[in-house]
Amino acid sequence: MIEQTHASESERIPTPAPRTGPLRHPRFRWLLAARTTSILGNAVAPIALAFAVLDLTGSVADLGLVVGARSLATVLVLVFGGVLADRLPRDILLVGTSLAAAVLQAAVATLVLTGSAAMPVLLVLSALGGAVAAVSLPASAAMVPETVPKGELRSANAVLRLGLNAGSIVGASAGAGIVALIGPGWGLAVDAAGFLLAALLFSRMRLPRGRAGTVGEVRSSVVAELRDGWREFAGRRWVWIVVVQFTVLNAAFVGATTVLGPVAADESFGRAAWGLVVAAQTAGLALGAVLALRWRPRRALGIGVALMAVTALPVATLGVAPALPSLLVAFALGGVALEVFAIAWDQSLQGHIPPAALSRVYSYDMIGSFAAIPLGETLVGPVAHAVGITPTLLGCAAVIVLATVVAASTKAVWRVR
Repeated sequence: MIEQTHASESERIPTPAPRTGPLRHPRFRWLLAARTTSILGNAVAPIALAFAVLDLTGSVADLGLVVGARSLATVLVLVFGGVLADRLPRDILLVGTSLAAAVLQAAVATLVLTGSAAMPVLLVLSALGGAVAAVSLPASAAMVPETVPKGELRSANAVLRLGLNAGSIVGASAGAGIVALIGPGWGLAVDAAGFLLAALLFSRMRLPRGRAGTVGEVRSSVVAELRDGWREFAGRRWVWIVVVQFTVLNAAFVGATTVLGPVAADESFGRAAWGLVVAAQTAGLALGAVLALRWRPRRALGIGVALMAVTALPVATLGVAPALPSLLVAFALGGVALEVFAIAWDQSLQGHIPPAALSRVYSYDMIGSFAAIPLGETLVGPVAHAVGITPTLLGCAAVIVLATVVAASTKAVWRVR
């Protein structure tokens, strides 16, 4: 069943000459352009929003509430986003979500630039942005198999993530400069413009409309589709083990870097330098994508899972050695490890899950991976106030290592090829 479904997808896409790679396919090129453009602007937003809230209230706890509201909304809506992405044409869905995201970011930018921002409004807009992201994330993640043949999934994912990382490097570096020179409001305005351009690029993809679950079928109820997607997810032990690992890991890593990172920057090496630290991680991601293009181990998923222990290094470095040189190295190494895992993970899901259920499986993956992020983002501020920033960061690093050891010790993860 799975192989037949993938074969039907590949039959609609001409098989390229071996040397040309995924860029030969026009639909993949439009996908690459659209997602790179949106990430270019979106890389500015976390930096701009963090310092906008700190400028407004000066409270780490308030910053945690704003970013936590977005993450919570994303988790709550993700499962329905997966159903929509498996029911509707994914390219059209992404045009709509890009336009909605542009409107929301423009609203936040306007409030910040005019000095009329208030915490209740920022919380609402942040939550709405998270809901929009919950619809777009599973749709965009599941689009790669619709643009290239199955045999090119690994290289396509590597090229795509290389583009995303390049956009993040430029966006984070430019965002830090914008925030430091002319303020966070203009950084948010850049993000809104990026989403507008991404909507135009997604509209150029024009995916075939014969994908299962979109045309010419009597659809099941939403509950039945959720149940079918859950069976695909829970029936593969390696899938849910890795997701549980990232439930814990993401709460610790994102809470430490998103909330406490800007605080450490303000207290030591400065806001502009924090943008360079974020860019160093993205440079590591880009290096990891290049490595994945050339290195194709048989047990790529198991290796990637084990390498996630390296992501504890930047968190620990923030706690014990918050100097720019050491942070640049630590975040770059963490980025390499994260990207080697991410490409192996995408390839594994796209190669083993039927395309008609892929967005739902991605949504369950994202729900599990993101579920504890709001808790981590909300708790690290009060914990840091109570015990100090350094002990909190070291505790987060220890949690990352423990979660990785447990997942990497599972045989099912190493059996996936």
